[in-house]
Amino acid sequence: MVRLIMGVNGAGKTKKLIEQVHAAVESENGSVVCIEPNADMKFDISYNARLVNASEYGLTSFESLRGFLCGMYAGNYDISHVFVDNLCKIVGSDDLHEAEKLLHWLDRFSEQNAVKFTVTISGDAESLTDGMKSFL
Repeated sequence: MVRLIMGVNGAGKTKKLIEQVHAAVESENGSVVCIEPNADMKFDISYNARLVNASEYGLTSFESLRGFLCGMYAGNYDISHVFVDNLCKIVGSDDLHEAEKLLHWLDRFSEQNAVKFTVTISGDAESLTDGMKSFL
C-alpha cells in the first residue's frame, strides 16, 4: 500500500505525517521508519520510530532513493511502514513523472514485502500526473 499526501507549502502535510507515524508506532508490530530531508523532526517523532536524515546519505535521484530503501529493507526485514517526508526535496528533483515511477515501484515493493509507504510531496494537487492520483 502506498499513500500520497500532497499539498502546497504550509498545508499541514508534515503534521499529518507525524500523526500517522505515531499511530503506526502504536498499532503496527514491525519497525516504523521516517525519512526526512533534514533533521527537522527529531523532537516530533517518537523514539520508537527510526528517524532517518536523508541529507546524511547523499541521495541525489529517485534511483538512489530506491537503492537506499532496498538496502534498508535488506538490513531489517521487520520494517512494516516507511514514511517519506518531502520526496522531491530528498532527491533534489521536481520531476513528477519520475516521482510517479517511484510510487509505482513502491507499490510493487509493498505488495511483495508487506511494507506500507506514506509519501508527502509539496505542490498543488492540480499538477499531479494521472498515475499519481490513485495514491491520494
